[in-house]
Amino acid sequence: MHVDELKRMGANIKIDGRTSVVEGVPKLTGCQVKATDLRAGAAMVLAGLVAEGETQIGYIHHIDRGYDHLVEKLVGLGADIRRIDG
Repeated sequence: MHVDELKRMGANIKIDGRTSVVEGVPKLTGCQVKATDLRAGAAMVLAGLVAEGETQIGYIHHIDRGYDHLVEKLVGLGADIRRIDG
């Protein structure tokens, strides 16, 4: 399911059976996406950090299950990221 979310951001990903082919693109564009599971959530965060514009990630409870203080750690590395509860 996370492939569709990445494609909404402009990723070029094709699925062929059990194989995914990912080709580079000049840029990703921020949009609203969902963290459908733990690893997909991490992928959404990383894609959002490199995307142009703002990315809003929903269903972050999946991310919270596996990554303690992720926002604070990324901010410590210089990321422009914040958590909005509500």
